[in-house]
Amino acid sequence: MNLTSKKVTVNKSGEELCLFLSDVKNFEQLMPENISKFEVIRDNAFVFALKGMPEIALEVKETNPPNEVVLGAISDKLPFTLTANVEPIDETTSKTELLFEGDFNSMMAMMIKSPISKFLETLTTNMEKL
Repeated sequence: MNLTSKKVTVNKSGEELCLFLSDVKNFEQLMPENISKFEVIRDNAFVFALKGMPEIALEVKETNPPNEVVLGAISDKLPFTLTANVEPIDETTSKTELLFEGDFNSMMAMMIKSPISKFLETLTTNMEKL
């Protein structure tokens, strides 16, 4: 299952945005209001939960400043990656979109498609406000 967020403009250079997204503590300010848990568990990993959803643990898998940050699920139960594709515009601005790629059976994909789409939309909307 592949989902892509809208592309948004962020008031950070590509390098700054990649550094921001590489620091897992910063994801707390991007999370939706209905977050019920956010905890940094390692320098490169955090766990979060939204009301009514199971906890999800993510870790930074790869960073390629100024163009990309890849986060991946720590658990094999829900194997997916969340990639921030960053397109530098100038020294103070960049565009970004999030790409969610997961390997789920069709029943699971049907159940999580809407919540994940809303989650991606919230993350990008909050990035736009940075």
